[in-house]
Amino acid sequence: MNISKCIIIPAFNEAENVGVVIKEIKKKYFDLPILVVDDGSTDNTAFLAKQAGAVVVSLPFNLGYGAALQTGFKYAAAHNYDYLVCLDADGQHESKSIPSLFSEIQNNQNDIIIGSRFLGESAYKVSTLRRIGIAILRVIASSVTRQKITDPTSGFIALNRRVCKFYSNMYPSDFPDADVIIASYFANFKIKEIPVKMYLKNSKKSMHSGMKPLYYIFKMSLSLLVIFIRKLLTKRNAAN
Repeated sequence: MNISKCIIIPAFNEAENVGVVIKEIKKKYFDLPILVVDDGSTDNTAFLAKQAGAVVVSLPFNLGYGAALQTGFKYAAAHNYDYLVCLDADGQHESKSIPSLFSEIQNNQNDIIIGSRFLGESAYKVSTLRRIGIAILRVIASSVTRQKITDPTSGFIALNRRVCKFYSNMYPSDFPDADVIIASYFANFKIKEIPVKMYLKNSKKSMHSGMKPLYYIFKMSLSLLVIFIRKLLTKRNAAN
């Protein structure tokens, strides 16, 4: 049976890093298709990604991290890929963890594999404010899914074709984290975490940096509320 796999990399103004990330992946997995979704970059991100050997889809302007990922999911669904791995373009995610993610998703026992920087012997450090935000989301995601979720904000994930199709129609535009995990759980997808290695990036501000975590927690609360309301309405409609 021929199994098709793909890597999706959302990128916004990552000219400094995207070429290196793609070359590192191709150095180890030269035949693996790589899709870079250029989220309206104003630098040479798209050109350098193509030069490094990736397929590039460019959005007309900056739509947000989640929208870029959803574009990738639509592309992958249209091309009928069986399994995907998503990682960031800034070099934060260790490419050596890609085989582990693919291996876990291909065993057919789970639909979503989350690469956690907080499992194993990780020395990953985050700011105090962000650590508090992650802790809150960790409690919410773990409580709802009834399993331990250590890294609800990880962007290093693997998923199968069914989840890809689901995400291509339902995905938040800016910060897709705990709300996506909970929506996936309510859609009866099986979720598992495995340890991966991630690096801190000092050259660029995180989308969770500064005071953004406060807005992020507020936005995530609203998003979770919508998910719970939708779940209740679905149950009510099914009962009727």
